[in-house]
Amino acid sequence: MLLTGVAALIILANGSATEVGYESLLDGRNSDAVEEIRANTKLSEDDPVKLINLGIAYARQGHSKKARTMFEAAMKSQKRVVLETANGDWKDSRHLAKAALQMLDRDEFRAERVATR
Repeated sequence: MLLTGVAALIILANGSATEVGYESLLDGRNSDAVEEIRANTKLSEDDPVKLINLGIAYARQGHSKKARTMFEAAMKSQKRVVLETANGDWKDSRHLAKAALQMLDRDEFRAERVATR
């Protein structure tokens, strides 16, 4: 499991962990997470779960511009929901997106700064 603040951002969505890249993100398999999330046609393009988890995967891959686009879209999404994070907290989607942007600005998604199990 992730030992840094990133775990507080990874989102589990209503029992469909695989479809939102949850397990892949926890295991540090960011490319797999992107594929899983993109393949999920049940989520709309502006779904905060999709946007935040994609942003995390992109940020970890060093694609800061793509990550920023995802996090900003989650903040602006018409959908505002309370989501369960990997560490079991329930947070507002806009709060999570804002926290992710702040982490991106502090370069906290770099692979060498993220410890995995």
